[in-house]
Amino acid sequence: MIAVGIKELKARLSSYVEKVQQGEEVVITDHGREVALVVPISPERRAVKTLMTEGRAKWSGGKPAGKRGVTLKGESLSDTVLEERR
Repeated sequence: MIAVGIKELKARLSSYVEKVQQGEEVVITDHGREVALVVPISPERRAVKTLMTEGRAKWSGGKPAGKRGVTLKGESLSDTVLEERR
């Protein structure tokens, strides 16, 4: 992992991007304090981006909201598990 200050990063951005493309991680510092991490894009992220570009997947950028208005019948899951353990 490489650490680089903002001033140095701005002056030699292309060379640091090249290092990231080769798999290196770069920590960006501001007055010696770590403020950001630049990492290569994972194959999984590339696959998701490809699916989104092709229109086969959608993502709003937020966290999943989950199911709303879903009600369960019967005992709670924790009660069922405890009952099965007896």
